[in-house]
Amino acid sequence: MATTTFLSNATVNITQGMTSYDVSDQCTALTLTIGQDELEVTAFGDTGHKFVGGLQSVEVSMTLFLSYGTGEIEPLLAAAVGQGSTTLVISPSGTTESASNPEYTIQGAMLASAPVISSTVGEISQVDLTWVGGTWARDVTAP
Repeated sequence: MATTTFLSNATVNITQGMTSYDVSDQCTALTLTIGQDELEVTAFGDTGHKFVGGLQSVEVSMTLFLSYGTGEIEPLLAAAVGQGSTTLVISPSGTTESASNPEYTIQGAMLASAPVISSTVGEISQVDLTWVGGTWARDVTAP
């Protein structure tokens, strides 16, 4: 029987340079996609394609409320754009790692672009971001 979990307490931490931001209270949606490049190793005599995993691939898409000022979202985005040195630490439900709450650490992610001003009359400003690249590691052991 499959188990469905309602996620409402994800943690999202972003480190850019020497500054860490806990953006959990600003994040409304997040998708983390991990994988590896496919490398073909098909040889003579094989009757079908064969592949092995190559370099890791990672993509993190998130929606954040856009806020301005020291320690808020806009300065983080301005500092992170184009830098391939961002670290993201994400877990689905709180900060205690376990088999049911794995923590993913993405090192070396890059934010290619960011909408630093996005405003509509009568609406709370939100921005959609996509971080790509880097390496990922999964941890299920409590600190």
